[in-house]
Amino acid sequence: MNTLDGMKQGTIYHVFIDRYAGFHSTKNWDQPIFLGGNIKGIIEKLPYMTDLGITTLWISPFYKTSAYHGYHITDFYQVDPHFGTLDDIKELIRQSHKNNLHIIADFVPNHCSKHHPFFIDAQHNKNSEYYDWFTFTDWPDQYLCFLSVRDIPKLNLNNPAARDHIVNAAKYWLSLGLDGFRLDHVIGPSNGFWEHFTKEIKHKFPSTVLIGEAWMMGIKRHELRTLQVRHKYRKWFAGDSSDSLFKEYIGTLDGVLDFKVQKLMKQYIINKTLSENTFRKQLRKHYAQFPEQFSLPTFLDNHDMDRFLFQAGNDKEKLKKAAAVQLSLPQPAIIYYGTETGMTQTTSQWKIPTNGDLQARAPMNWETPDKELHEIYKKLIQKKRTTSHKIKR
Repeated sequence: MNTLDGMKQGTIYHVFIDRYAGFHSTKNWDQPIFLGGNIKGIIEKLPYMTDLGITTLWISPFYKTSAYHGYHITDFYQVDPHFGTLDDIKELIRQSHKNNLHIIADFVPNHCSKHHPFFIDAQHNKNSEYYDWFTFTDWPDQYLCFLSVRDIPKLNLNNPAARDHIVNAAKYWLSLGLDGFRLDHVIGPSNGFWEHFTKEIKHKFPSTVLIGEAWMMGIKRHELRTLQVRHKYRKWFAGDSSDSLFKEYIGTLDGVLDFKVQKLMKQYIINKTLSENTFRKQLRKHYAQFPEQFSLPTFLDNHDMDRFLFQAGNDKEKLKKAAAVQLSLPQPAIIYYGTETGMTQTTSQWKIPTNGDLQARAPMNWETPDKELHEIYKKLIQKKRTTSHKIKR
């Protein structure tokens, strides 16, 4: 992934490690447990990905963790044994490159697990060297965390030692050959942190691609205190997928995930509240606000929202239309694992009080793929790789 130009015609495949391949059973998949999906399983499926035609593999966090999804990190420098070993990650990187695939990973700098030894030490000892790595509002039991999720305390990245710990972890994994990161919850850390982070990373790994997740959906007013993005109240009032939020990262990151286009696609194809003409007009207006080199990867769904096919009432014609539109746009296209094989769900995650997101994280349907849909995706991906896309501004 030497330049962002190479990503424009590319397709990114988003894999959830624990739910993709390598598990021996799918029993209790709707519970927050490790199913057994692992890095070796992903390696074995690389031929599937190259046959599909993708150009970049994006894997969920593989660092030592206290949760199956990987976002509750207990050691930023170790591979979680549930997922495999350091050698497995090295082999996945090597095999990805051998198959002409770039590989990026989720990186989570804003918070860690409450089971991280540094947080445990800080919570039990006010004189701990790690006390100021976190923000205690009433020590030891009240502290800033990721929004309102107490299981993941927020790191104080204004502390130089904490900041360096995170930046050096990113450098370590990049030194093994990763081509970039999808940066989790970029609105949590300050803009100053991201300026420092990018400067440090690009100095040593200039071709690294850094794509942020800037999204405010579902955030409550009282949770804004956990965010350090500039003008956060104004952006919160503007809406969860506002262009003004994305613009904060122009000149700092290489791009952000395009929640705006995902929202427009839903309005156009599923809800039918936008005509095609209005949809195209909104797209042009949206893209005109960003420099050409600022990447805005598109997606139909991901691990934090209901699957697109489910949202579309399991109408596969709507998914086919959405895929055709998405893969015709002048930005990298992200495919969430299983979308290309017709994965859906039975209940909206928003109707389930706890762990509802598991509905969109079911095990990959290797045994029952929709072969027709898969072939359509292959053709659309191939067409994207060979077509130069332009949106008039």
